[in-house]
Amino acid sequence: MTVTARESPWHVARACPALTAGGRLADRIGYACPCVNTGAVVGKKISAVAFDLGGVLIDWNPRHLYRQLFSDPGEMEDFLARVCTPDWHREHDLGADITASCQRLAALHPGYREMIMAWAERGEEMVAGQFDQAVRVLSEVKAAGTRCYTLSNMEPHAFTIRAARFPFMTWFDGHVISGIEGVVKPDPRIFEILLERYRLAPEATAFMDDSPRNVEAARALGIYAVHYTDAEQLSQELRALGIPGFASA
Repeated sequence: MTVTARESPWHVARACPALTAGGRLADRIGYACPCVNTGAVVGKKISAVAFDLGGVLIDWNPRHLYRQLFSDPGEMEDFLARVCTPDWHREHDLGADITASCQRLAALHPGYREMIMAWAERGEEMVAGQFDQAVRVLSEVKAAGTRCYTLSNMEPHAFTIRAARFPFMTWFDGHVISGIEGVVKPDPRIFEILLERYRLAPEATAFMDDSPRNVEAARALGIYAVHYTDAEQLSQELRALGIPGFASA
């Protein structure tokens, strides 16, 4: 199954505004407007592809869990908008202790204590599985001999569980996980960690993410970043980059 429509507030589609190039790497190599795919990779082949996990390869959504706990969809959406919000969860992606975080939040919202603690106690129920078609594309990229990496906002404990849960996680040449690094996308520093740790040239690196903000941040550093919508589009984008041996349509 491929998700193309996102529900507010956890998956919000945003128009992609034009940006001014920024960051140390952008100053060196130039910048292309992020609003369109410009084919900005000129004279250098893509040698590495970095993938977001949740929303691209893994079907993560808090609603997979909370639809089991709320009988009223409207109340569930209000809960995710006012109580367990994306801003609150961001601290988990930075490495904060989830159980302690849930306990503090439950003290503020005692009427929702059971629902809040479920975030810590039943977190893997937010993961419905993998997106099979996107994983198939990843397998083709890897089979072509292209280096593959993860660049994902995720809690350290969740990453450990999912690395064991999904066999495709062993295909990657390296991982950059926000909760381990202490920095989250779209902060430019997490992209710089990827480039510097694995000695990647930004203009020879592609990045796939379902968040327009993250795509914009990567492009500002000169990375060829693609706003992921579905596996077919992902396949077309990678084929257009001329990855050697990548399966033809």
